[in-house]
Amino acid sequence: MANWLSDDEQRAWRAYRRMVLLVDAEIARDLTRDTGMSMPDYQVLTALSEADGHRRRLTELAAGMQWSASRLSHHVSRMEQRGLVTRAECSEDLRAAYVVLTDDGWSALVAAAPDHVASVRNHLIDLLTPEEHAMLTRIGEKVVSHFGEECLDYPQSAKRKPVKRS
Repeated sequence: MANWLSDDEQRAWRAYRRMVLLVDAEIARDLTRDTGMSMPDYQVLTALSEADGHRRRLTELAAGMQWSASRLSHHVSRMEQRGLVTRAECSEDLRAAYVVLTDDGWSALVAAAPDHVASVRNHLIDLLTPEEHAMLTRIGEKVVSHFGEECLDYPQSAKRKPVKRS
């Protein structure tokens, strides 16, 4: 027999689902409107900008985005055509490939970041109090840890900027 949600639990679940849908959609729309970049483009560029050597294995990148390697490979091919990323062989595993941030990709990320941050502020952060930020962080980290992961991609300082290219 199902352990149905109470009215309060149902309300919390539906509020969460609707919030995530609306916030994600609006931020993605803003990003595309302001920069011509898709949210997956931005996620790939951000992950590469924060990785050692500005490169990550395609399979690791796909796992972090909750995408199949095949789907990400097709997306990376489109990003390669625009000069945002390139692929490199993986000397440790000849079956694997690295996705590498290009100078054009870095420039696109740096140009997009201020508008993206403004959108995140407008549609989420500035709507909440500092106490609510802390609560949202605790909830998010608790749920993420349930899946055996950590929120490793969060900043260690309050004012984060993309990692400077060397």
